[in-house]
Amino acid sequence: MKVTVENKKGLNKDLKIFIDKETMNSYMDEKYEEIKGTVNLKGFRPGKVPKEILKRQFGKAVFGEVLDKVLKDTSTKALEEKKIKPAGQPKLDLKTYGEDKELEYVLSVTELPKVEIKSLENIKFDEYTVKIDDSETDKRIKEIAKNQPNFKEGREETKAKEGDLVALDYKATIDGKEFKGSEGKNTQLTLGKDLFLKGFDEQLIGVKKGDEKVVEATLPENYPEKELVNKKAKFNCKILSVKQVQEVKIDDEFAKNLGAKDLKDLKALISKQINDEYKNSLDQVSKNQILNEIEKIKVEEVPGNLVDEEVKILSQGMSEDEAKKNKNSFEEKAKTRIKTGLILNEFGEKNQIKVSEQEIQAEVQKQLRMMPGQEKMVMDFYQKNPSALASLRGTVYEDKILNLIKEKGKPNKKEISKDEAEKILKEAHKHNHDHDHEPKKETKKKPAAKASEKKKPSTKTTKAKPATKKTKKVSKK
Repeated sequence: MKVTVENKKGLNKDLKIFIDKETMNSYMDEKYEEIKGTVNLKGFRPGKVPKEILKRQFGKAVFGEVLDKVLKDTSTKALEEKKIKPAGQPKLDLKTYGEDKELEYVLSVTELPKVEIKSLENIKFDEYTVKIDDSETDKRIKEIAKNQPNFKEGREETKAKEGDLVALDYKATIDGKEFKGSEGKNTQLTLGKDLFLKGFDEQLIGVKKGDEKVVEATLPENYPEKELVNKKAKFNCKILSVKQVQEVKIDDEFAKNLGAKDLKDLKALISKQINDEYKNSLDQVSKNQILNEIEKIKVEEVPGNLVDEEVKILSQGMSEDEAKKNKNSFEEKAKTRIKTGLILNEFGEKNQIKVSEQEIQAEVQKQLRMMPGQEKMVMDFYQKNPSALASLRGTVYEDKILNLIKEKGKPNKKEISKDEAEKILKEAHKHNHDHDHEPKKETKKKPAAKASEKKKPSTKTTKAKPATKKTKKVSKK
């Protein structure tokens, strides 16, 4: 194989690739040997069909397969030999081809630019730790205690008030008739929360243990028996008990009920929990600072084809006039995002950062925990959308890169108070909110050239035609 680079115009290059006739014939002979054992032709034993017969019968099909394989193999080797990383899809133009002929074709490619990453090892950013005052920890523990009320049964004459726990049996009717789900035993309601039926709780205010009370309520829109929706029902209630809320005592016993060793241990755990809540958000602020610094790194030329692709993504859902109006701003944004992505990808490659399947699954599990009750929907989404899983892989890869940059960088370490943390996060939220009001809304600042596992360029040709061909899309990594 002979490879020469021609027509160098910035990042655009033409690779002229020549494979001599003898090499092409050896590929053909290899393929004929491969199919010889599988072909059954009348008058010939299996494996004994002469090559000339095979050539007459299957020549065109064999040549098509061989051509596809040779183009795939040699285009990959040519790019590797010339140390060219393609940006997007190279174009393939067959010049000379055919059985018992040499092969010559031109691979037109836009090369990824060389980017400088050394400065990333000295990148500056703020790294925050939040000092949590004891008063904040105590406040959080009191909130937990408030949400875990302790009820104590009152005296016989105790009348129920808002906040009390009332236990009751009931039988309900609509127009004097019982219906499915019309009976309940030892139903417990915290008055005022209105968790049973709208307006039900307030009618129990003032009841005592042993009372019988008729409560009227309308069955809701989501009632399982559709024919009963919005029907007014009468509930004959027998009050079993009225329990009053008691203030929860915050002590070692309370702490043990929450899984801590004692109250001191609980305070330490809660303090760490509060700190972690802020840490995750502040870490994202630090990463955005790193991304902003990366945007300042100069790249001589950004591949035009990648810019065009990114502009299409940014203008999705817009009218033609709106897209034209915002074209210039989209092009600038596209260049910035692509440049940032190229730098991150180069850093990831140089540091041999990989994403394992275990890390992908861990990220999926993390999302499942964030969406309780919708686990099946999330799993189905990823199973039915391979592109979403690929995007998730890119996100994990990007996070690993940014984490390594943080490790190698020069952080300006700051210990801040909870109030200062909230102020920083509020400013960051405002900054993101301002970006949301740009022509195309973005939910998260991400580089366009998403990192992914490296793929080799491949060319697929089903029929040999002297027309321009395209390789499959090459990873932007």
